[in-house]
Amino acid sequence: MKNYKWGIIGCGSVTERKSGPAYQEAANFELHAVMRRDIEKAENYAKRHKVPKFYSNADDLINDPDVDAVYIATPPDSHALYALKVAAAGKPCCIEKPMAPSYEECISIEKVFEEKGLPLFVAYYRRSLPRFLKIKEWLDQNKIGEVRYVNYVYTRTASLQDTSMDYYWRTDKKIAYGGYFDDLASHALDLFVFLLGDVTEANGISKNQQGLYTAMDAVVGNWVHGSGVTGSGSWNFGADIQQDKVEIMGSNGIIRFAVFNDEPIVLEKKGERESLFIENPDPIQLHHVENIEKQLLEGVSHPSTGETAVHTTWIMDEILNKK
Repeated sequence: MKNYKWGIIGCGSVTERKSGPAYQEAANFELHAVMRRDIEKAENYAKRHKVPKFYSNADDLINDPDVDAVYIATPPDSHALYALKVAAAGKPCCIEKPMAPSYEECISIEKVFEEKGLPLFVAYYRRSLPRFLKIKEWLDQNKIGEVRYVNYVYTRTASLQDTSMDYYWRTDKKIAYGGYFDDLASHALDLFVFLLGDVTEANGISKNQQGLYTAMDAVVGNWVHGSGVTGSGSWNFGADIQQDKVEIMGSNGIIRFAVFNDEPIVLEKKGERESLFIENPDPIQLHHVENIEKQLLEGVSHPSTGETAVHTTWIMDEILNKK
């Protein structure tokens, strides 16, 4: 089997524990190079993680003949720029979520990789986590009968970063129109599609209630899956308490779980209650990366591709009413 040498563009906080180590732990993968515009920070990351090469220029990493595949972990507004360069270099690519700030950009990325016959993955790693695979198994086994609706509530208080009014790219409307919605709701909505099928229509309302930054901080949305299952969600980033609650209601029971919090998944039906706590892998993207390995080496389809991520971004744009 071929050993793939990976390069990372943007070795920031997400790559420290969630993703970077996963590319080192996968049996036939090696983290060979990293890039950050600040060369000292790139060198520091490389030394701490025992990565052979480091760069301050993305083009140098992308065109390094020893780099077989590239993981893009920069802010979303640069994803298309780098992804198209990776495609031009003829290399497989994984892009951190969300795939790009807009549906149109996502389409342009996915189209190029499809035309070139290159594998394209997006880091919606919850599709590969055992706890959510168990929920999918319950649904596939009709444990709660016919699914009727899914409802999600996510709230949290404003952080010190928010109230300081200091610049933060995640809440810059030009980079992430929905702010934390773009970052967090993307995971939830993508997961609901994985569990319940593609969405055929969606709408919503988004507001900036706090005035702490330029992006939206309060979003409500509704959607319909192709199967007829209805969905609703509310995200608020200036509330009094932290909540992370999903309910999938069926004709014969209900499944409750959290998208982000480490909590048991719960199945209730006919007065009986089953509660399972399933630990996440460490690093949390390990199974996601191992599934990339399975596709590249064994041809086993990955659950999170450019095509699935394009659909997720379309749902987000519809909920945010980005016309």
